[in-house]
Amino acid sequence: MPGRVLVQPGHSLQTVQMAQDVRRELADRIERRRGSITAYLTASRPRSSRLTTISIISSAVAAVLVAGPALGGESFAGGVGGALGLSTSSIVWRVLCFLGMLASLVAVITTNLQKSHDLPARISAAEAVDADLEGLQTLLQFGKTSTGDAVNLYQGYVSRIPFVDEPASTRAAGSA
Repeated sequence: MPGRVLVQPGHSLQTVQMAQDVRRELADRIERRRGSITAYLTASRPRSSRLTTISIISSAVAAVLVAGPALGGESFAGGVGGALGLSTSSIVWRVLCFLGMLASLVAVITTNLQKSHDLPARISAAEAVDADLEGLQTLLQFGKTSTGDAVNLYQGYVSRIPFVDEPASTRAAGSA
């Protein structure tokens, strides 16, 4: 029955209450950590998507800018130069190559930013740990695991995501 505590032989009511308090604190800590994971994912998913999109578009723009001169040669450059009223076609080559280089540079930078931060792997790890913590939360809620085992699982899960900031209230409680 809810609200009624059964005390096992050899355990005092105070010991049982302390164990329940520890379980409640662990459940609260899991909830706070899941909140920090959600905040991390909310910020990281769009950033990763933006970097990928910018890289793809920049690569395509670079290819388009250099395709005309590469495929059309002098006749392409002369035709564009004539259409724009330029006296020499070398300006067309220079401008297109320069713009192609800039677009390529943007693609390289965004690709390397994403790789250097390893965003896709970090996002996947955070999503997996969030799912693991949700399962642990359910186990605790329905009393299907001991508090000691739950603490060990919690520590193992959060150690896989050191890049996700720990909630401030958890840091304060852990350092006290």
